[in-house]
Amino acid sequence: MGSLSQAKTLGGVGSILAILTVVPQVGWIIGIVGFILVFIAIKYISDAVGDKSIFDNYLIAFVLVIIGLVIGGVTLLVSIFSLFDIPSLITGGSPPTFEDPASIFQIIQAVLIPLLLVWVFGVVSAIFVRKSFNSVASSLNIGLFSTAALINLIGSVLTVILIGFIIIFIADIIQIIAFFSIPEQTPQPQQPS
Repeated sequence: MGSLSQAKTLGGVGSILAILTVVPQVGWIIGIVGFILVFIAIKYISDAVGDKSIFDNYLIAFVLVIIGLVIGGVTLLVSIFSLFDIPSLITGGSPPTFEDPASIFQIIQAVLIPLLLVWVFGVVSAIFVRKSFNSVASSLNIGLFSTAALINLIGSVLTVILIGFIIIFIADIIQIIAFFSIPEQTPQPQQPS
């Protein structure tokens, strides 16, 4: 079982690494390491404050992202295989021509449906991250976790119009600050006066 100081370090460093996902070629590896570190940090926080729902909600969010990416990827591959008739191309058939407006619509549909599926899973995942981070915020008295989660949710919804990615980046910066704001010891609940 980890401590809050370990969660502070793992969560802060992991959040920084997660932002570096955009680095060409190796960014995806750095991002995965970052997400794993944040995942461990959330587990440590959940254990330290004795609130299992913190980890459970974050786990659900994590699983939803993975499922969304897998379903989106499979849907994209199936769409491409059906659109380009790959088996006939392998056996020497002629490549398709996309001069017909119906063919262009099929291409757009083949790309948009998988993206829409990934987006829906991403938004639902952001809702569970928000539940988890709201619990962290109330347990540790660090409102930045709630702020980061809300901005992340707004950004997830707005990724459809691309500005959401900038908003998510801002949420990630706030998340870094929130993790590095974690105290060494669990705050004592305030006594009513």
